[in-house]
Amino acid sequence: MTMPGATAVAGPIRVVLVDDQSLIRAGLRALISAEPGMEVVGEAPDGDAAVAVVARELPDVVLMDIRMPGTDGLVATRRISEDPALAAVHVVVLTTFEEDDTVFEAIRGGAAGFLVKDTEPAELLRAIRTVVAGESLLSPGPTRSLVEAYAAHAKPAALTPELDVLTDREREVMRLVAGGLTNAEIAERLFVSPATTKTHVSRAMIKLGARDRAQLVVFAYETGLVTPGWSA
Repeated sequence: MTMPGATAVAGPIRVVLVDDQSLIRAGLRALISAEPGMEVVGEAPDGDAAVAVVARELPDVVLMDIRMPGTDGLVATRRISEDPALAAVHVVVLTTFEEDDTVFEAIRGGAAGFLVKDTEPAELLRAIRTVVAGESLLSPGPTRSLVEAYAAHAKPAALTPELDVLTDREREVMRLVAGGLTNAEIAERLFVSPATTKTHVSRAMIKLGARDRAQLVVFAYETGLVTPGWSA
């Protein structure tokens, strides 16, 4: 069984594009289609169409706009995240608003991270590969700062899990994940192998019901395991 954070993709990375502006979708399609090992398998102009396309195509990654007419990207992200049949789908939110509380809600709702729409093409392609590899878009980049800013004043979600189910080492690893460290960096810090670190991360995600590392970070802040301003 494939554990959370250990996604393996056979063949090209399959991407679905969701944006109400056809020009933006065309630009993303041209960029991704020209990249070896990636292909665009579907597009949608709104949230309802996005969920339908994702359910049909089962892509590896969805590039999701937030602000769209009708059903927005926040609702669509949550619907994708809550569908067990779509557990292997990674949603990356695209936004023009770096300080937008809806981005935090999207991460809380299951998005693997976010990118601003003026992100450099090479960075967007790297981000797609990053989430498929089981990492989240936390560091470097603005996602961790955004999580900190809104966790500082946001009320905990009703279903935020308790951390009593974690071992001391799993809590320690979760703190370092929230600090933006990669598995390799955590392994070096704790004097263990990257494989052992990956196992601890995966077990913490399973126990807490976290969809991916980004959601694990949200839980770390919401439960008080780490506080805004803390540095690993």
